[in-house]
Amino acid sequence: MASFLQYSLLLLLIPFLLISPASSLQCTSQTFTGSTQYTNCTDLPVLNSYLHWTYDPTNSTLSIAFIAPPAKSDGWIAWAINPTGTGMAGSQALLAYKASNGSMVVKTFNISSYSSIVESKLSFDVVDKKAESSNGLIRILATLALPESMTTVNQVWQVGSSLKDGFPVKHEFNPDNLNAKAQLELVNAQGQNSPAPAPGSAPSPGVTESGPSPRGSAGPIASPSGGCGRALNNGFLGFYGFLLVFGTLVFGF
Repeated sequence: MASFLQYSLLLLLIPFLLISPASSLQCTSQTFTGSTQYTNCTDLPVLNSYLHWTYDPTNSTLSIAFIAPPAKSDGWIAWAINPTGTGMAGSQALLAYKASNGSMVVKTFNISSYSSIVESKLSFDVVDKKAESSNGLIRILATLALPESMTTVNQVWQVGSSLKDGFPVKHEFNPDNLNAKAQLELVNAQGQNSPAPAPGSAPSPGVTESGPSPRGSAGPIASPSGGCGRALNNGFLGFYGFLLVFGTLVFGF
């Protein structure tokens, strides 16, 4: 009887042993060279995208690094804040792509409606912006001057497959594209690295990725060095320790 219970306990342990705590957040393994550091990072829930950000409440500036693979190699990526709604319509967007001469381009678009996408200044100041590309990923790095009252923002992100005369060609309308939106808490999230909420719920060059492969793929992932990744790791170790002690005391193994 004891042997049966021992094997049953071991079978219960197997799923937990197969889950790597380091895979809980991939953004924590993405590092930035030089002096650029971000207080927070989020694995966005769709389009294999990541957001690093720091909010400075003393001057209401938001520094971001948005990382995503374009839908095709000659495509584009975009990250936006929507000050009036939760979808694409009304969003103030930063869009990046690689030009035909190999240089990286960042443009700003005021998307007043789905039928009106106009390249223009945004409704808030963009203090600095640039883009980088490596290993199939494009990165938008920017600092935005937000209104003092804007401590929670509706973020929208997107990827597309091509451009025409420097203008983004319409992206796909798959579920992941349609659900590429989430709320970002700028004040309460300071110093926390966490996964983004489910879809629909309410700067310096030299970025290197230690295992930035899309979630679910088999790329190497560096162990998170802090934030909730460390807490989760400690939680798993505590759970394993409890089961080991419990099994030793009760079943003698």
